[in-house]
Amino acid sequence: MTDLSVKIGGVVFANPILTASGTFGSGEEFAGFVDLNKIGGIVTKAVSFAPRPGNPGPRIAETSCGILNSIGLANVGVERFVEEKLPFLRSLKTKVMVNIAGKTINEYAAVIKIIETAGGVDGYELNVSCPNVKEGGIAFGTDAETTARITKEARKVTDKCLIVKLTPNVTSIGQIALAAENAGADAISVINTLVGMAVDIHTKKPKLATITGGLSGPAVKPVALAKVFEVVNAVKIPVIGIGGIMNVDDVVEFLITGAAAVQIGTANFINPGITEKLVFELAKYCEKNQIQNINNLIGSINLNN
Repeated sequence: MTDLSVKIGGVVFANPILTASGTFGSGEEFAGFVDLNKIGGIVTKAVSFAPRPGNPGPRIAETSCGILNSIGLANVGVERFVEEKLPFLRSLKTKVMVNIAGKTINEYAAVIKIIETAGGVDGYELNVSCPNVKEGGIAFGTDAETTARITKEARKVTDKCLIVKLTPNVTSIGQIALAAENAGADAISVINTLVGMAVDIHTKKPKLATITGGLSGPAVKPVALAKVFEVVNAVKIPVIGIGGIMNVDDVVEFLITGAAAVQIGTANFINPGITEKLVFELAKYCEKNQIQNINNLIGSINLNN
């Protein structure tokens, strides 16, 4: 049997298959499709200090090889999250990471403080990279200094695993990742969605009410792999790969490139049972290729000509 466990920031995940924020709710929504305790971990939908209604519709548009979304971080707010969502998450054996969003730098820490008091989670993912909100989000993640400040403030209020989720819509993602590492991040997750747009040729109107949104799905995988490779070579902390992962071959590509774990996003909408399936298929791949420990696969890319 292959040892699929990976350690990130003091947290040992049973396997490297995690869910991507915004595509898996708070886990309970998928309980009828997946044995949640068989996947490595759940990264929740973003939680902000106050409830957010999100952007007006339409806010989803399918593309030829992906999805454009402009949800706008709609969520119930941290107080209702603690009251309504956290009890179920506490009942799980799998690891739970809460994605945190904020309008201001201080708001990230404020949300974490409330969840820390309630307890029952294994860590946090700081969302400094959402392209669908007017304030915060991507504006924070495009600046190394601001990313570092958010990370430092979050680090002050928790000693749990702290992941910083970065945008690909920058000139040097490695520089921003390094700033997050120096500020106390335990891991970097890349990538969030790419900025994209679609137009209805009949009405001549944008398909999203916000005109542009975040592109995810198979189309972004080559970009995501390149960004993972860049960040892996820029920092010493683990990197979590996200972007267009649809099957086990995609998972293995990210691991070989250097990702310590992956997050599954858009694929959950196509097959809500995909995460558990990928755990099984990854184990089979390792068995077939005589890989006894998943860490022997991570970062095994061959760059020789």
